[in-house]
Amino acid sequence: MAKRACPCGSGRDYAECCGPLHGGTATASTAEQLMRSRYSAFAVGDAEYLLRTWHSSTRPESLELDSAQRWVRLEILDTAKGEEADPTGVVEFRAFHRHRGQSDDLHERSRFVREAGAWVYVGPLPLR
Repeated sequence: MAKRACPCGSGRDYAECCGPLHGGTATASTAEQLMRSRYSAFAVGDAEYLLRTWHSSTRPESLELDSAQRWVRLEILDTAKGEEADPTGVVEFRAFHRHRGQSDDLHERSRFVREAGAWVYVGPLPLR
C-alpha cells in the first residue's frame, strides 16, 4: 500500500498520524494533536470524526462537508496549555483551502477541553 502524507502537515504518513485517530484506534494526547486531526478530517471528508470530537454542548446535530472545498495546508500559530495533564487548551491556527478555484484561509483560536477524559473541540475564541 502506498504511503500518503498526513494532511495535518506533521510530515508523517497518514496511517501513522491522524489515521488511527479517525479510525477510533487512538485518541489525541494534546489539544494540538486533536486540532491537527480535526483539520485532517476536513481534508479527507470525515464528518463523523468531526462530530465525535466536538464538545457535547456545542456540537451540531449533523455536519455536511462541501466536497468542492479542498483543504491544502495547516499552520499552527500558537498554543496555550493543552498538554497531556491540562484540562483545557487553546490552539491558534490558519487553515488554507481552495473552493471552486478561489483560495482562502480560516484563521481561528480554538478552545479545547477534556470531556470524559478525551480532548474535544468547544469552539472559536476571539482573535487577539
